[in-house]
Amino acid sequence: MPKKNLHPNWYHDTKVYCDGKHIMTIGSTKKELHVDIWSGNHPFFTGSQRIIDTEGMVERFMKKYNLKSSNQTEYSN
Repeated sequence: MPKKNLHPNWYHDTKVYCDGKHIMTIGSTKKELHVDIWSGNHPFFTGSQRIIDTEGMVERFMKKYNLKSSNQTEYSN
């Protein structure tokens, strides 16, 4: 005999909030969800993400291990 009241309640109209603003409605086991980051304000999805090579980390690594960078040819004149 299966147990009763085993599964949580499902809410079809859960409101998702970010910074106090209602951003979407989804289905969830909670009535309200408060998130810090969502695709509308995350740098990866908004295109504002920048990859920065701080202090030339790649160049320092190559110099430390005496490696040639990929744009240098092995045979030089």
